[in-house]
Amino acid sequence: MELAEVEELMGKAVQATQRSFNTVRTGRANSSLLDRIQVEYYGVPTPLKALASLTTPDSSTLLIQPFDPSTLAAIERAIVASDLGLNPSNDGKVIRLNIPPLTEERRKELSKQVAKLAEEGRVSIRNIRRDGIDSVRKQEKNGELSEDESKGLQDDIQKLTDRYIKKVDELLAEKEKELSTI
Repeated sequence: MELAEVEELMGKAVQATQRSFNTVRTGRANSSLLDRIQVEYYGVPTPLKALASLTTPDSSTLLIQPFDPSTLAAIERAIVASDLGLNPSNDGKVIRLNIPPLTEERRKELSKQVAKLAEEGRVSIRNIRRDGIDSVRKQEKNGELSEDESKGLQDDIQKLTDRYIKKVDELLAEKEKELSTI
């Protein structure tokens, strides 16, 4: 495993953590809240974004307009079944989701959820570090690298790990601040 490959994988882990954070409701309407919603469409779980256009007419409302009106009920069921805690309002053509302000209890729950997502990101980065260091050790054992080169690469991988974990921590602090200022 090359150093550049390790860095690329760690960057992807940070991006995945950011996408996970975007799906956490913060009190403002944002279509990325619905990224994880899967709708049963002809027996196949389908992402909501593939079945409807999502718009935010104002800061506290999401508007879901299905491409096929017959999917309204299935979309509504998927939203109710999700962990978002939102009640859809169906007028026969579109679904409106009013995003209520967060209660203190819900903020604490969401903070725990965000902390868990951040820890998953950190674990992912540490797993990449472990794989990278194992690869370097294997190369050293096979005689492809000297002991000094191996130690240098392992140090570089550790520095990358520290840098990317710091990025995850910065994203976490930003999301927690967002949750507390709403």
